Amino acid sequence: MRPFTYVRAQSAPNAVQAVAAAGDGGKFLAGGTTLYDLMKLDVEAPTTIVDIRGLEGMTDITVDATTGLRVGAMASMTEVATHPDVDRAFPALAESLSLAASRQLRNMASVGGNLLQRTRCAYFRGNGDLSYPCNKREPGSGCSAIGGLNRGHAVLGGSDACIALYPGDWAVALAAFDASIETLSPRGTRTISIHDLHREPGDTPWVEHTLEPDELITTITVPSLSYGRASTYYKIRDRESYAFALASAAVAVDLDGDTVREARIALGGVATRPWRARDAERSLAGQPLIERTARQAGELAIAGASPGRHNRYKVELAIRTVADALRIAGERGNP
Repeated sequence: MRPFTYVRAQSAPNAVQAVAAAGDGGKFLAGGTTLYDLMKLDVEAPTTIVDIRGLEGMTDITVDATTGLRVGAMASMTEVATHPDVDRAFPALAESLSLAASRQLRNMASVGGNLLQRTRCAYFRGNGDLSYPCNKREPGSGCSAIGGLNRGHAVLGGSDACIALYPGDWAVALAAFDASIETLSPRGTRTISIHDLHREPGDTPWVEHTLEPDELITTITVPSLSYGRASTYYKIRDRESYAFALASAAVAVDLDGDTVREARIALGGVATRPWRARDAERSLAGQPLIERTARQAGELAIAGASPGRHNRYKVELAIRTVADALRIAGERGNP
């Protein structure tokens, strides 16, 4: 780990000014569960760290039947996952957090920081050996995962420059509910749709999101949804805890008896960004929620996949994951 300057922010405006003053080397410190790891691996080397823990008003959680959900970006994953109103109105959101990481990490990690966690690709992280080419870590060097060990990599949204997987769960569930984030920077505030936050790699895989370096996520908002209770976050992984998704699906369904009025489907564990499956959603409208239509939705959700040598299994796994998530959400919609 390289030397750095530590600054304790006194307010959100103070924090963004401090990071802006630090230039390209400035980083916000929230829970630190990703940043510290990458600093120890020498993947991240900030010159200034601005600690935003404890800032007033950034841990509030409110759920309103009319306006929906508002979550301060510094609320911990545990606080949001165990909030009774979140679990009641949007169980998929609570599940996406409770199924992530370990209890210790969930207690530390913030929901704002969780949105910006970086890929778990071993070629990017190096794990002590940064000799493997990685365009995300060193632009223009190449992508070792293409043609390499890519069992855990993306089959959707990749490019010739990068197939690194977006590893998060929370953002996937937020994508199913059309969430937005509110931010603060020295230039003022703005609101960004969750669908516009993360970027596919294209030919610039080192640019992972649309935030400016001195822009701080302050609040996450989720609009009210009458059938949010009929939702689930279904996650398939190698082991029951402390493991990232091989495939996951955040699903909500509005039912009239056994017929689907509307559905929301987002995929995780298979793409370079949270992946909203709108064709799959449209295929269900007006259809009975049965095994055949659920599988068809799964097939449409993963359509266009470009698997590599070691991750072809993800195509069928994603289909089944979507179908199973639809079944669970349907049972919640028609208890």
